[in-house]
Amino acid sequence: MVTAADVGALLELVPVQRAGVALLLAAVGLPVIGVVIVGLDIMPVRFAMMHVALLGVAVGLWTGLDPMVCALVACALAGGAVAPLARTPSGLSGAMGLLMSLAIAAALLVLAVSGVNASGAFALLWGSILSVGTADLVVLGVLAAVVPALFWWRRRDLGLLLHDRELAQCSGVPVRALTLLLLVLVAVSVAGAIKLTGALLVDALTLLPALAARRLGSSLTSITVWAVTIGVAVNLTGFLMALWLDWPPGPVLVLTAGAVVLAVHCIPERRDRSWRASASASPPAAPSLPSSH
Repeated sequence: MVTAADVGALLELVPVQRAGVALLLAAVGLPVIGVVIVGLDIMPVRFAMMHVALLGVAVGLWTGLDPMVCALVACALAGGAVAPLARTPSGLSGAMGLLMSLAIAAALLVLAVSGVNASGAFALLWGSILSVGTADLVVLGVLAAVVPALFWWRRRDLGLLLHDRELAQCSGVPVRALTLLLLVLVAVSVAGAIKLTGALLVDALTLLPALAARRLGSSLTSITVWAVTIGVAVNLTGFLMALWLDWPPGPVLVLTAGAVVLAVHCIPERRDRSWRASASASPPAAPSLPSSH
């Protein structure tokens, strides 16, 4: 444990300042992605993209290209490739299982054939928040701008899609195009957050704020606002605690976010509130469908 003066001295270091800015940017965009993941029930996507990112890093180390850029490109391509299989959550789950197996096998093969030191690739699993560079900040900054903007622009369509895919399609929502865009954003967001917490702990920045927010919000908009608010609070608190205790930031962020989720779930939930219902509260009612008689 260090003193408050030591924490202040650490905050004057450029790598620490970059890490703090990266966590703030991540707290703006990534919890919104978590809301999408929970709403579409596509939890397996996170695990699949971790494996795909590992493959991208392995290819980057082999070719001499920037490993994180390769990871982002690989995740974006994989997210777009599985979009046609996302007609149902069950269909997407099967595709993610196949993708995970193929990606990790390909990554191990690339590392073995190339003779590259595997420690650089597997360091991705634990992250390196103090090694955040300008390129990482640019990626997180773009996500912090694009993801909330997309949510605000298409919030009615997103509300319908999160509530019921068939209803959204009947209401004129471009379901396939929107699902493709969302999957690509989810994939890129997972890859962009990996350096901050590591592939194994990326849920702290995406999923956990959304899990807490759905307990507090009563509409898609309020759930999203709560998710971002919780994300900012957790990231700042967890990072300062990690500096103060001289502990690795990734695990501290996860434990801090997990504590918030557990505390929020101690609040009694109204019986008339459900995630699916609240997700569809913001858009207006869709036109009634013709009778099947």
